[in-house]
Amino acid sequence: MDEVYHETVFFTGHVQGVGFRYATLQVAREFEVSGFAANLLDGRVQVEAEGEESEVRTFIEAVGERMHGFIRKTERKSGRKKPEYSGFMIK
Repeated sequence: MDEVYHETVFFTGHVQGVGFRYATLQVAREFEVSGFAANLLDGRVQVEAEGEESEVRTFIEAVGERMHGFIRKTERKSGRKKPEYSGFMIK
């Protein structure tokens, strides 16, 4: 199977307990992306997203715009890999 574009994103700030993962899921439904959003023990939210590069990049930017008031820092790592997810979910 072909490789897809993939991003791992860590959002830091007041991102837990404010509906961040649910909002991320809602945004994901507007794009052709697969992956998940999960709370981490250190207070960050991790988002894994894969698909066409333009879709993934625009999706992550849309999450940042929708939730900008809660985000203090965003760390993004990207690359290409074999598809791992089917659909987008909250963990």
